[in-house]
Amino acid sequence: MIVEVCANSLESAVNAQKAGADRIELCAELAVGGVTPSFGMLKMIKEYISIPVNVLIRPRSGDFTYTDLEFEVMKNDVAICAELGFNGVVSGLLHKDFSLDVERTKELIALASPMDFTFHRAFDWVKEPLAVLSQLEELGVDTILSSGQEQSSPLGLSLLYQLLQKSDRCTIMPGGGIRDTYVFQFKEKGFGAVHLSGIQFHKTLDHTPKVPMNTAHFLREDEVGVSSIDTIREVVRIVKEN
Repeated sequence: MIVEVCANSLESAVNAQKAGADRIELCAELAVGGVTPSFGMLKMIKEYISIPVNVLIRPRSGDFTYTDLEFEVMKNDVAICAELGFNGVVSGLLHKDFSLDVERTKELIALASPMDFTFHRAFDWVKEPLAVLSQLEELGVDTILSSGQEQSSPLGLSLLYQLLQKSDRCTIMPGGGIRDTYVFQFKEKGFGAVHLSGIQFHKTLDHTPKVPMNTAHFLREDEVGVSSIDTIREVVRIVKEN
């Protein structure tokens, strides 16, 4: 059984390797579900990590419906991962109605080849998961990461097991809420892989800063923040006028 660790930093990746993990999914900013790590981190990972590493291709937090510019960023990130020799990439693209974006997914898979392709937890938003499983298998996806469309994998075990039974070639990898206390359930059911972060928080500061740097109201899954032309133009006009 493959143990994949979602590593949010070089230190997390090193710890996962030391602990005996089989594979790493490399990302940044777990608090928003993960985004693509920096180029600097990618280069450092190649120096420090010898086990297979799959890189998350997600240009921002929020939904999984991307603009043309965002998709271009994603394609460039995939190309960089291929150039650096990573094992695979992890991504997911949907339409606004939560159906699979077949054409863009197909394009990203082709660009990623021969690297492995994991379709991530965007899968947990699709309306017809069993039908989408068939679509993803036809497209050549290697792995589907899912919590079984529930808050955690243990709660979604029923759907995950249905997916496992129906899958012909895709590895169904439970992820979300995986703990050492109940991972045995997935082993007993015959899953070939599990996905976890294994995160533990440790305090780095003696005192809480007076001014917070986190912006809670930016965390939205049905809206995406984009710089406003009108707002910026007005500020520019005000400061530039004589």
